[in-house]
Amino acid sequence: MEPSVTVSPDIGGVRVITCAGEFDQDTLEPLRQAVAEALADPVRTIVLDVSAITFADSSMLNELIRLRHAGRPLVLAGPLNPQMARLFELTSTDQIFTIVDGVDAALAL
Repeated sequence: MEPSVTVSPDIGGVRVITCAGEFDQDTLEPLRQAVAEALADPVRTIVLDVSAITFADSSMLNELIRLRHAGRPLVLAGPLNPQMARLFELTSTDQIFTIVDGVDAALAL
């Protein structure tokens, strides 16, 4: 499935970026562009809706880690698909991300 990245209008300083499909090193550019725009704008928090991601490899994980260290709070809105959850578990990165059950829960933080 081709990846898609959708950026919602900011809500109270929070930018929601929704990702769907398969993400690997060849398909990350739309996400990178959306993140760059969010970092250039005065948003307080970035919420990445990952609930519709069907596949993510280490390239996607690396991009998420880079985003986490970019100086803005990052919240992942799930649920994570089983493959992505396993990737996070195997690399212990589930310990460094704030992962909540959906965009509404992320906005409530």
